[in-house]
Amino acid sequence: MNPLPPDESATTSRSPWPSGRAGRWLARQVDAAARTARNPMFRIGAREMAGVSVGMIAWSFMTGVAMIKSGMSVAEAVAMSLLVYAGSAQLAAIPLIAAGAPLWVIWATGFCVNLRFVVFSLHLRQYLMHLPRARRLCMGYFTGDVTYVLFTRRFPKPGQSRRQRRAEQAYLWGGNVINWIFWQGCSMLGIFLGSALPAQWGLEFAGTLALLAVACSLVTSPLRVFSALVAGAAAVAVYGLPYRLNIVAAIAVALTACLMIEPRLHRQPPEEIEHG
Repeated sequence: MNPLPPDESATTSRSPWPSGRAGRWLARQVDAAARTARNPMFRIGAREMAGVSVGMIAWSFMTGVAMIKSGMSVAEAVAMSLLVYAGSAQLAAIPLIAAGAPLWVIWATGFCVNLRFVVFSLHLRQYLMHLPRARRLCMGYFTGDVTYVLFTRRFPKPGQSRRQRRAEQAYLWGGNVINWIFWQGCSMLGIFLGSALPAQWGLEFAGTLALLAVACSLVTSPLRVFSALVAGAAAVAVYGLPYRLNIVAAIAVALTACLMIEPRLHRQPPEEIEHG
């Protein structure tokens, strides 16, 4: 029996991937991820995201605690943290789940709270539309509020060359990986330690303050200040609605008000008419 050539035999024995189409696909994905991680912009994105992720530790930890305190099992809380991966939507849905609200109310609340990601995705479309659909979906799952802000600040306009696009993707992936690790790590810590923490520590109030601090840090323009004030006033005005629907109503009112005002803010003033 003739043995394989030395190079082919060594390659076959060293290959960690299964043979066939699935193995080739997996090898391509791992190779692409390795190339992205080696890009210098990946480290820059990770470093910049790490600098701001510390501020989200209390928020993610409190989200994990809140899920356990609401009556969820550890398995349910872990699944929600991994599948939903949206702190504001989780915190909005948790009291509804605990109160036994109808499923459509929970879905509607999560949808309204996460409407901002529709705007994010429309903006990122011109950056990522050249990628395959599976990669775009994966990127959409991992991209959060802060990574979006950091990414658009560093890359105000989408790259034109292949090298520029690779740099953009590497930077975004660097921030996404760090953000995911910070969030999931602290959320899991809150889930597994939540049942052991005494209720008199006032952790729910601390979590509300942490969420309020994150929200205030995002209010960086007059329009955002206006929307925050309108949403707050509307939420207080209809506080008596069942199933925390005052949150949904506040979002709807603020969104409608901003859509009516924003075109006026960007409208050019009429040119002055010269009089002879």
